Order: sequence, then C-alpha cells, then structure tokens
Amino acid sequence: MPERRLPTSAPAAAGPRRHSRRLRRRCRLLLLPAFALALLSVAYLSFSPYPNLPFREKQHGMAGMNNAGERMNQRHTPDDLSTKVKANFSMTKDELEPYKRRKKSRKHYVPCQIEFLPLVDSLVEPIVYSNFTGFSLKYILKENVLSGNGLFEPLFGGHQSLQEREETYYARNQTLHCGFVQGPDDYPSTGFDLNENDKMYMASCRVVVSSCIFGSSDYLRRPTKSKIGPYSKKNVCFIMFLDELTLASLSSEGVVPDETGSIGLWRIVVVKNLPYKDMRRVGKVPKFLAQRLFPSAMYSIWLDSKLRLNADPMLIIEYFLWRKKAEYAISMHYDRTCVWEEVLQNKRLNKYNHTAIDEQFYFYQSDGLLKFNESSKGPVLPSYVPEGSFIVRAHTPMSNLFSCLWFNEVNRFTSRDQLSFAYTYLKLRRMNTGKPFHLNMFKDCERRAIAKLFHHRANETADPPPANP
Repeated sequence: MPERRLPTSAPAAAGPRRHSRRLRRRCRLLLLPAFALALLSVAYLSFSPYPNLPFREKQHGMAGMNNAGERMNQRHTPDDLSTKVKANFSMTKDELEPYKRRKKSRKHYVPCQIEFLPLVDSLVEPIVYSNFTGFSLKYILKENVLSGNGLFEPLFGGHQSLQEREETYYARNQTLHCGFVQGPDDYPSTGFDLNENDKMYMASCRVVVSSCIFGSSDYLRRPTKSKIGPYSKKNVCFIMFLDELTLASLSSEGVVPDETGSIGLWRIVVVKNLPYKDMRRVGKVPKFLAQRLFPSAMYSIWLDSKLRLNADPMLIIEYFLWRKKAEYAISMHYDRTCVWEEVLQNKRLNKYNHTAIDEQFYFYQSDGLLKFNESSKGPVLPSYVPEGSFIVRAHTPMSNLFSCLWFNEVNRFTSRDQLSFAYTYLKLRRMNTGKPFHLNMFKDCERRAIAKLFHHRANETADPPPANP
C-alpha cells in the first residue's frame, strides 16, 4: 500500500504554537502575584475596622438594601412599606457615618454691669440701715470635762448636743457654740493659734477684706490696686490667712512678705496648729467666723483664694448692703438652684464621703427641708444653692447668729457648706417669726464683675475628704 505522509507544511506551524505557550506561561507568572495581591486587598478592605472606607461602605449599603427588601416582604400596606424603607435607609446611613465624639457644650458665664457710685468720698452710711433685729450674743469660750465620760477630747467647735443646737436657732440673748472653744487649763489648744501682734491688729479693724490659703492649695491673688481707692487702702484691713506649709511654698516661688509682713495689700497672718485635718473645713473658720476673728469690725468681705478682688471694698458694701438694705449678701450658684441637685453633684464628683452626705441630707429632710420650687408664689430665696466664694456682711446680731449657725452645721456634718446654707437660713427664718433676717442673694454675674475667677492650684499634698468622718 502506498505510504501516507503528513504535509510538509505541518512542521512549520509548530513555531507559532511554541510561541503562544511561552506567552501564556509568562502571563501566568505575572498574573498570579497580581491576583494574590488583589485577594489580600479585598480581605483587608472587608475586615478593616475603619467604617469610612469606600468598599466597606458599599458592602454595608448592599447588606442594608437586602435587609430592607426582606422586611418589605413581611409588611402588607404600602404606607408601612414606604415608612419602614425610609427608616431603615436612614438608620443605615447613620451607621455608615464615622463616630464623632461630641464635645460637651460649655456654658459661658459672663459678668454683668454694676453701677457703683463714682467716688468713695461721697459715701455715707444710711441712718435707717442699722435698724435691724437687736439682741445680745455671747460665745462659749471653754468646756470642762463631760460628766460620766472618762475620755474627753477638746474640740475647736465644742461638744454641742442636738438640744443645744435646736435652742441656738432662736434669735434672742444667748451664749452659744461658735468655734474657738478651749478645753480645761491642763489641755492643749484646740487650734487656729495666732500671733499676739496679729490679734491686736485684727482687733483694731473696722472694715475687713479677708481670704485664706491652707495646704498650699492656691496661688496668692493680690487685689487690683488700681481699683482700690486711697480711702480703702488706708482704712480697710486686707487679711490673708496662711498656714506654715503655704508660706513656705510661696517663699520658694519668690512670693515673700516685706518688712511689714505684707504681700501687696495683703497682710499675712500665719495660723498654727490647724484645728482640722481636712483643709476645706479649716478654711470655713475665717470664712464664717469673721465676727470672732475681728471683734470690732462693722463690715467684712470674704473672698475665696481662687478670686482676685477687682473693686473697691467700700463701693461693694454700699452696693450690696446699704443700697439693698441688707445685712448679709451672697451670690446665687451659677448653675444649680436646688439642694437635691447639689447633693447629686457632690456625689458624682466624689467631693465628700457619700454616706456622710446622705446622713446630712436625710437629717435635713426630716427637719422640713423641701425642694426648691421656683414656680411657687413669692419664693423665700431666689436659689437654695449659693456660690459661697464671695460674701459681704454687716456684723449685726442676726448676721453673726446666722454665721455661727452655718459654721456649726459645717462642723457637725460635712464641710460642703452649699449643702447646709438653705437649711440653716430657712430654719432660722421659720423659728423667728417677726424677726427678719435681711439677706441679699444676688446674681452670679455680679460676683464675676467684682472678682476675677482662677483655677485652684493642682496640689497633691492637700488632704482628701475623710473616708469615715
């Protein structure tokens, strides 16, 4: 049989085939890494924690559309369908937006205008101003050992029973606890010891501006000299109470008293043997007991160490006391009006032992303290919570009694004086019908107009509030 042979052109076609195979091999070598890189990218985008990536947004959007379709099939009415679709898409849109931490909106408190008199020289105390409730107050200076008790510890605030406490709220001739109570002669001092020269100087003061820094808790803020007139610089006593720790801290920073014992307008009075471990409670002594520290004073102005005085003291007395026919002036709190709110805020910020706050608060409620009601007809006070950093006082019997009562509440319960202010005032008013106490509770913006506010110094040495008072 004849032999069959392939066409001579067949071998020539093998060249292009070999070329195409080589090309495919090269493409595979190039595509495999690219494909692997693409897979890694897809995996990264799918599991990335960042919700604002485009791929993730699209993926979430498709899932939201599928969920919306499934829910639409479960409804019967067109209105429900459209409503549900809109709600679902709006929800999906909210979920897609990246989380943004909302900044707390801070309220801005600004000073308001005060119309002081133009000159101090024209000031004359009104004749009718001194027509206030009159009675005589004396103070317990010493306590003997309590009978029936082998242990006796003299206390700066004394040992006041609840019955004695109740009796002191009557505005009448009486002798009451008001700090500076000493024990028997053979017992040590109860604290707040002052130099004799400082005592003599303080006894001569008729008008006083006072403040204090204990536990090195603040910088020393000097009154603005340009705002203080020549009369006040000469006739008003500016007293700054310091403990030895604060004096040493200020001296290390170059703030040293001059040869007269003053720093600017402040005459420095060093207090030794502090009566309490809690520095906040120690600060209540000069704050509330100006009538004890300055026995001859007719007027006193208290400002916390976080404030700088920017007005003349005599103009302040005329505006807040004489013009308002008041014997005690204190500003309202800038944010809160009810003691209930103040209790919650103190516990939220851990300002004091919670059990001690609750005990004080329950005691006040059992004695008739009610919530502040702004809508009631003729409220007794415009607020039940003061901003107690600035107080203007005439040293009248009713003003002195209120100051002693308020201090005794701080001494008995917690050092958070804003908790006891309304209770003390309302109880004093309730138990003395026909004997008014003229209190001017002014706006906080007025306080800001006369005193610049600073932050406290961050201090680790200040004692924390007691855990078990």
